[in-house]
Amino acid sequence: RGVIRLFANPVFLLLPLLMTCAGASEQAVSQWASTFAEKGLNVSKTLGDLMGPMLFAVLMGTARAIYGKKGDRMDLTKTMIFSSLLCIFSYLLISLSPVPLLSLIGCGICGFSVGIFWPGSLSLAGRQFPTGGTGMYAILALFGDVGCSLGPTLAGFISGGADHLSTGILCSVIFPVLMLTGLLLTCRKKKPSGKAQ
Repeated sequence: RGVIRLFANPVFLLLPLLMTCAGASEQAVSQWASTFAEKGLNVSKTLGDLMGPMLFAVLMGTARAIYGKKGDRMDLTKTMIFSSLLCIFSYLLISLSPVPLLSLIGCGICGFSVGIFWPGSLSLAGRQFPTGGTGMYAILALFGDVGCSLGPTLAGFISGGADHLSTGILCSVIFPVLMLTGLLLTCRKKKPSGKAQ
């Protein structure tokens, strides 16, 4: 009953959107990074596996390590807004850059930018709804998992039709754009206290 009551709160309704976009923004690039490097950038499979997914994962882990160590001193919402802007930039760099090296760098930037999305969204939920309980986190995790499937599926579907993976990555920029929109709406509906909990 308590979880159902949460859905009557317009602020809470934005949190499933954030979690879906967090998963989609992360996986749309990470799941296709190797293939993108191989086919879209004309590099070997070995180089694609190393320079794509590995670079993405290392920088995503770096972002989460920074958040874990210094999160209590961050303005979480502003940091996530900046990360959303950085993520949008990385998607555009990956898909539009005519220089393969810059596109691969874009994969790394994307990994760093999405690192805070998932844990940050859960922190926002815990801060704004401290009595939400495990049911709330389970629902948000479910939406995050939906996003993890939706992101690479959309990118693959569009790139299959266009026969160019960069087109799928470009169209998938909708996820960080929606992430940014949701964060801005969250700021308007309820001013955050400014510190991650």
